[in-house]
Amino acid sequence: MKFTRLLPLLAASLLASSAVNAADPVKIGFITTLSGSAGYLGQDVRDGFELAVKMGKGTLGDVPVNVLVEDDAMKPANGRQIADRFMNDEGVTLFTGLVFSNVAGATVPEILDGGGIFVSPNAGPSEFGGKGCDANYYVISYLTDTMQGSAGQNATDLGYKRAFLLAPNFLAGKDAIEGFKRYFKGEIAGEIYTRVDQNDFAAEMAQIRQVNPDVVFQFQPGGLGIAFLRQYQQAGLLGSVPMVIAEPSMDHAILKAVGDAAEGLNVSGSWNTDLDNDANREFVAAFEEAYKRTPTMYAAQAYDTANAIGAALRQTKGDVEDRDAFREAMLKADFKSVRGTFSFGKNQHPVQDWYAMQVVRGDDGALTLKTRSKLLSSHGDPFAADCDL
Repeated sequence: MKFTRLLPLLAASLLASSAVNAADPVKIGFITTLSGSAGYLGQDVRDGFELAVKMGKGTLGDVPVNVLVEDDAMKPANGRQIADRFMNDEGVTLFTGLVFSNVAGATVPEILDGGGIFVSPNAGPSEFGGKGCDANYYVISYLTDTMQGSAGQNATDLGYKRAFLLAPNFLAGKDAIEGFKRYFKGEIAGEIYTRVDQNDFAAEMAQIRQVNPDVVFQFQPGGLGIAFLRQYQQAGLLGSVPMVIAEPSMDHAILKAVGDAAEGLNVSGSWNTDLDNDANREFVAAFEEAYKRTPTMYAAQAYDTANAIGAALRQTKGDVEDRDAFREAMLKADFKSVRGTFSFGKNQHPVQDWYAMQVVRGDDGALTLKTRSKLLSSHGDPFAADCDL
């Protein structure tokens, strides 16, 4: 495969008065999903990360960086092969970019076993959150169980008693179902695992209609979520069975694609464009200016990932070979997160706030995702207690 994007960043940055002198830029292996129906997720991850580098004039934490970007096409074998090639042919030590948990499940062990460092901007499988935690593995986004668990908490707070659950039959889908059930205090009226490539949900719509639950929870990211919501509306369920979802099933790209089918949906997540802090306002404005579109949570998480790495590089003066020093610097989380409050838990996953949101019409009549209230404050995840770090 050819590189999708190669950012040689950037000889001129070495002349900046604030830059740390370094013999060579720090190489960052950026493996992400850029093609297929979920390709926009990786594109936003790439663009959010790249934005932070651009704002640093080719540096992160005043340290020049060289970001090597390649498409895994959502295939675990691709991710593993790219990681191996980056380590052996390019001498890469520091990695990021992965979007999907199934790709992470194959790729992260390859990186860690090879002595590398991985900082996740999105994928957060439970298998690496507890006993499988590692000193060289960091998650900036969330643990999938907890993201989807926020929807369970939202459904409980909204007073729903009987929930019907759907998710794709892969690691993140299973984590999503378990996470929702962990936080939902009502009855589970039905539970379905769909195919990861499914785009026809007629049978699932029939089952929902037959069960007639109080609420439906679904985790169908990217193009799957667009198809599901459109068919939910076409089946006449939108007005009769409410839906509660987490942000991966209703990001700003999905909202733009589905339009009126999203109005009124209850959503939960750890970030939104309207969060009231300086770092978020700066990020949203800069992203919209640079890319002429509204950022999704994937872009926001990647921007935070770049700045978290930058904070560590600043403290180590660009040294990533001293793993203990890099880890000490990373765990300080000395950067301004677009989410506001951010720290690492024992398992090197986020401790952060979670919010209830809703799709409503703004003053201009356009649909928008509006933050309503805080669901959970400075919240970690249930797997940290099993981590021996």
